[in-house]
Amino acid sequence: MFSDKLRIFSGSSNPELARKISAELGLPLGAITISRFKSGEVYCHYEETIRNCHVFLVQSFSHPINENLVELLVMIDAAKRASAKTINIIMPYYGYARQERKSAPREPISAKMLADILTTVGATRIITIDLHAPAIQGFFNIPVDHLTALDLISDHLKSKNIKNPVVVSPDAGRASTAEKLANYLDSPFAIMIKKRPAHNESVITHVIGDVEGQTPIIIEDLIDTGTTIVNVVEGLKERGAEDVYVCATHPLFSGNALQKLDHPLIKEVVVTDSIALPEVRSDRFKVLSVAPMLADATKIIMQGGSISTLFKNAGV
Repeated sequence: MFSDKLRIFSGSSNPELARKISAELGLPLGAITISRFKSGEVYCHYEETIRNCHVFLVQSFSHPINENLVELLVMIDAAKRASAKTINIIMPYYGYARQERKSAPREPISAKMLADILTTVGATRIITIDLHAPAIQGFFNIPVDHLTALDLISDHLKSKNIKNPVVVSPDAGRASTAEKLANYLDSPFAIMIKKRPAHNESVITHVIGDVEGQTPIIIEDLIDTGTTIVNVVEGLKERGAEDVYVCATHPLFSGNALQKLDHPLIKEVVVTDSIALPEVRSDRFKVLSVAPMLADATKIIMQGGSISTLFKNAGV
């Protein structure tokens, strides 16, 4: 059985997701001790042998991102020194992905830097979901399995029987994803044109497509502060749209985003558990689990086969 040499361990960022993945695979979650010295340094110790094992480490780069990054690096190093056969990183949310290119002089390309660090420390494979820029896969010199939660989200939306839906891309960068979702739902789609005066700020300037009298479904890869989404929702309402569904794979929800998104013009906020959310939240939030998909991807990696078989569109 593939499970004989498979070990799954969780970092501190999303232990509940790691438990769900283990349960889907019918395996116990690996025993690991992660702690901090008084100085803040990270300490890691695997409480079971992993020699010649295929180790899967579950860690999302959610807040506090830099703490979770260093913790993962220490876990990778400990696994390498314990003679793990492969070190596979299940990283549902890849942090620093919004810094994937230089948009001004003297800026870093932090997404590439992070890829270099993970590879140098000893990661042998990355499993992630809905990268902010798919080209980030090319920053790695190791295999990257890029999954998508689009099927999960589209199935949920279909079950809602939404009247007069129109899929809305909040910017040109999400247009391809919006088009795919629109095809799944057999609905039209629209694109918002906006400008960004500063990070986490945006102003809607134009809407390409008809939204009047329609029920907009906004699709994003991530939601950070929620400011942009609220601006989009209010901009759609000003143009005659009905109340809105908001969908995103990664709920970063920085600051008071949960309160902002508990908005009277938003019918539902659909996200996944790629990032752990507080237990106490409005009923407006619907959380879909990516654990079955990640468990299936793990089986394929161990047994062989094509990751694309997990998706409706085999080209994903």
